[in-house]
Amino acid sequence: MADETLARDLEQRIEELGYELVDLEQAGDANRPILRIRIDTQDSAAESGIRVEDCTNVSRGLEAYLDERESISPRYVLEVSSPGVERPLVRPRDFTRFAGREIAVRGKSALAGRSKRLEGTLVGLDEEAEPEQVILRLSDGDEVRLPRSDISKANLIFRWGGDSRPS
Repeated sequence: MADETLARDLEQRIEELGYELVDLEQAGDANRPILRIRIDTQDSAAESGIRVEDCTNVSRGLEAYLDERESISPRYVLEVSSPGVERPLVRPRDFTRFAGREIAVRGKSALAGRSKRLEGTLVGLDEEAEPEQVILRLSDGDEVRLPRSDISKANLIFRWGGDSRPS
């Protein structure tokens, strides 16, 4: 799990550069930490895309901050990339923004009494429910409510040669 203070600082700096932090992964070790950052344009649609120039801008915009941060070894590796066509859904706003899109979710255990992995159309997020619930319409038409805390991974589904939106 990423250092929460570092994640908040990076998110703020990335937003100041005009982008959105999608995901932060910390790997490596204390002597050679690896920071993998996935960015997107702010309030993007999945099709808008991140260019190499965008990744370069964010990388350059973060280097001075990371170089000065004492808790990070000067031998750190910074990897900045797009979220990809199967963009991960990480934050509550992702489950609202991409409503109507086809997604896959993976659970820590069986979801909705079915299996650990489900695919369907994202209906949205019920933030009023306790716990917060992702609403998913399955291909058989059933609508299931999944506690967001039970989802270990969620991402958009990309279909080659076609639209990943439901017909």
